[in-house]
Amino acid sequence: MAQIVMVDDEPYMLEASARILRQQNREWETRPFDNGREAWEHLQSHSADVVLTDLRMPGMSGMELVRRLRDHEDTHDLPIVVLTGSKDIEEKGQALDIGATDLLSKPIHPVDLFARIRNALRLKGYQDQLKSRNSVLEHVVHERTLELQASRREIIWRLSRAAEFRDENTGLHVIRVAEYSRLLALNLGQSSEFAETLFLAAPLHDVGKIGISDLILFKRGPLTESEREIMKTHCKIGEQILHASPPKQHGNQYDSSASTDELQGFEPDPVLRMAQQVAAAHHERWDGTGYPRGLVGAEIPLVGRIVAVADVYDALTSERPYKRACTTEAAVEIMKPECGRHFDPDIFAIFLASLPEIERLRSSYSETC
Repeated sequence: MAQIVMVDDEPYMLEASARILRQQNREWETRPFDNGREAWEHLQSHSADVVLTDLRMPGMSGMELVRRLRDHEDTHDLPIVVLTGSKDIEEKGQALDIGATDLLSKPIHPVDLFARIRNALRLKGYQDQLKSRNSVLEHVVHERTLELQASRREIIWRLSRAAEFRDENTGLHVIRVAEYSRLLALNLGQSSEFAETLFLAAPLHDVGKIGISDLILFKRGPLTESEREIMKTHCKIGEQILHASPPKQHGNQYDSSASTDELQGFEPDPVLRMAQQVAAAHHERWDGTGYPRGLVGAEIPLVGRIVAVADVYDALTSERPYKRACTTEAAVEIMKPECGRHFDPDIFAIFLASLPEIERLRSSYSETC
């Protein structure tokens, strides 16, 4: 049943209008108000399909009622038919300018009133249909977005696992580094969005090892100086793999390089952008003796400094074919002298304060579970 709110300070106009509408359509329900304020208060908590209001009324005028209804989120699109006995063209124009849907001059002809209300109800019906369709579309877009995010997360995990299988044959290492990094970011006071992005980016810290020869990766003995230098290049290789640039298409072929002009308007994925920083910077050292660029202190991206602590801790506390796992206590004793040398002192302090939580995470993702 259509709900029609009627506002007029003249009781006989309310009664006459209501009678006309009831005679034309008994499925229309009218709610009369003799002042704008009461109508406004009613519409804050009750739905309506059309508002029919006089313009000139004591207290809150019809003009003010229209303005408020248009400014309110819940009534912004509500059809409003204005009644007026005024001959002032400017006043009528103003009513339409501030949002009146239609305008009807007094005295009212029953056929005219019915036609205006019927058209307003049709408009309301179209608006409701559009909102319903938009709601469905928003739901579909939301579902597709979640699917894309899940797919992206799966791709990232699989790519990071590929790097790990090329090295230590343990997928849980990347999960633990991701968990530790997220925890450290949150305990450093970073936003949850930053921490979650780092959680997805951190597993790709060693993706550049995909480009390192098996002869070096799987060598059981110590590496030579030249082999160590080659191993160090995995940071730059990872940075290049994760470099955000759209491919150029030449016929059926794609070129991964892109010019500055072609990058205009291209927004790289935030996870991959952060992962690129992690891959490039996780072997930099606070004192500037790290690689590949020898960055010093805060020159090192924050994500690189965080992952550096998480990665070293997990490497020390994990068993490998060539070494036994350290206890947390032993790992901390090894790491402490590196505070201010290898590790950012502030991050290392947070790491020490977070050890109970970190140990719980390590237990949850233990290789021996």
